[in-house]
Amino acid sequence: MSLQMPEGKRLAISLSPDFDAHSVWIGTFRTSSQSALSRGEFGAEVGAPRLLETFARYGITTTWCIPTHTMQTFPERVAAVVDAGHEVAAHGVWHEYVPKLELDEERRLMELQLNLHEKHIGRRPRGYRSPALDITDNTLSVLEEFGLEWDSSLMGRDFEPYHPRLVTSIDLEQGNSFGKPSSVLEIPVSWGLDDFPELELLKGNATQQSNEAVFQRWKDAFDFAYERCPGGIATWTLHPQTIGRSYNLLMLERFIEYMQSHEGVWFPTLSEVVDAWRTDDNAPANSVK
Repeated sequence: MSLQMPEGKRLAISLSPDFDAHSVWIGTFRTSSQSALSRGEFGAEVGAPRLLETFARYGITTTWCIPTHTMQTFPERVAAVVDAGHEVAAHGVWHEYVPKLELDEERRLMELQLNLHEKHIGRRPRGYRSPALDITDNTLSVLEEFGLEWDSSLMGRDFEPYHPRLVTSIDLEQGNSFGKPSSVLEIPVSWGLDDFPELELLKGNATQQSNEAVFQRWKDAFDFAYERCPGGIATWTLHPQTIGRSYNLLMLERFIEYMQSHEGVWFPTLSEVVDAWRTDDNAPANSVK
């Protein structure tokens, strides 16, 4: 199983922004302080335009995962993402913490965000990334119910899409049991390839990494995937309010230049990855049940 890539391409790379703006502070950090909200405003008014300019300069089109709260709070900035030809995927309503949602509320918020995508983007998204990169026992079935094709929230692989299975029972003595694979294709992520926990300075956080340490980790991940996982995809999760800071953006641009110095690197949207993934020589991945 591998990606059926364009001729001459060896490895797919996704630099996929989570355009959270205010919502990450309201939803995940449960704060409405003006200081925190100003950081989200920076992401919308400064970080996102900088990131769009960087992507345009390097010829990269990618997938932006955008809460509908951002679409309604910063409509012109979201329109700029669409106008630049990037894909927009679902990323919650207000960056809600999904693992705490009961089924009825999870379904309600899914239906709401999809309707708001139609209103503000003009179409429903093909894929979803959960806020905080975590799901409930119901999320995959909710995605199937509402017709989404892919998810990018889980970490069961590193450089290979897969059809995720829920752990249906936990038994400390007999081992755990799995359910059937979902028809949704998982495009895996990793906290180690996410800029926010590494580079976003928070009060009381003494673990912020240096840009050189992060660059080296990202370079090592790319080198491994390029040499040992041909036909795969490596996904980076970026946040405009984090990677858009001047010092971080320079690191990102240095990393892009490093990747583009290698032959056969492809920068698809995540839906293009789904279209290129095959479970065998003939069947598309989304035919798996």
